[in-house]
Amino acid sequence: MTTHSAKIGPGSQVCLHLAVYLEDGTEVLSSFGDEPMRFRIGDGTLTPGLESLLIDLEPGADEQMLADGSELFGAQDAGLVHRVPLNDLPEGYAPEPGQVIQFQTPGGQETPGTILNVYQTEVEIDFNHPLAHRGLRIHVQVLEVS
Repeated sequence: MTTHSAKIGPGSQVCLHLAVYLEDGTEVLSSFGDEPMRFRIGDGTLTPGLESLLIDLEPGADEQMLADGSELFGAQDAGLVHRVPLNDLPEGYAPEPGQVIQFQTPGGQETPGTILNVYQTEVEIDFNHPLAHRGLRIHVQVLEVS
């Protein structure tokens, strides 16, 4: 009896380990050493750009890839840089350039913002994805595909 190894494609149910690193080696996220990720391609768990790196991989694949964050998380949009009054930030919070903080949208979703500048009465915040302007190294280990 032969077993056919499924390749990752649209709608595939996938179980894998995933790690994302910055160019300098800083780990941004990783499921290695923890429970593997389980999701269906196209369900919104990963961005379409990140999913595209997985297409055609089979169980047992252990791949490292370089990627441009804008291809995975969207191109920088200058319209997503806003000035926000300091008193809109949590009480006692001391913002510093480079910090990434979570904001709640009017619809109740959380979105990250990167502090660019701090002024006397307001902060300049970039609501583009924090990794959109970075070079990234992706490590994927595919465990199951169905």
